Parts: sequence; C-alpha cells; structure tokens
Amino acid sequence: MKKEHIGSNFDDFLKEEGIFEEVQEIAIKKVFAYRVKEEMKKNKITQEEMAKRMNTKRPTVIRALNPANTSITLKTMERIARALGKKLEISLC
Repeated sequence: MKKEHIGSNFDDFLKEEGIFEEVQEIAIKKVFAYRVKEEMKKNKITQEEMAKRMNTKRPTVIRALNPANTSITLKTMERIARALGKKLEISLC
C-alpha cells in the first residue's frame, strides 16, 4: 500500500472537488489585500487618502481591500499599486 503524505495532493483534491480555481482566486486576493493593507499601515495611509490618490471614492477602496471580493480588476490593482508608489507584477508560474 502506497503511503501518501498529508497535503501532497491538495491541489488534486481541490480539482476533484471542482473548486481549485475558486480557491486559488480567493488566496491570490487575500494575499493582495493583506499586502496593500500592510503597505498602507506602514506608510500611515488611510482609506480616504488611498481613494484620493486613486482618484476614486472610499467604497471602491473598501471593496478592493475586502479579501473575499475576487471581482477586483487588473486596472484597479494597478491603480492601487501606483497609489502606493509600487509596481504591479504578474507572473505565470
């Protein structure tokens, strides 16, 4: 009997359950939101200030920082990066 390591086939499990893409989207958004919030905190940037820098309204910033909201557009992500003086990089691994 082949012994499998716990977690060694987690991606396969998610694929079998039909939720791999959804889980991956959520994870990416959570990391993005976390990193933006940390950068804002580090630089003492409020949501209001962020909205001003992005030339938008605060509810847009709130939605963008919501880790559960995966409908953020690439354009919005780029605007957030620029508002923080950062560059958005996307990688295909």
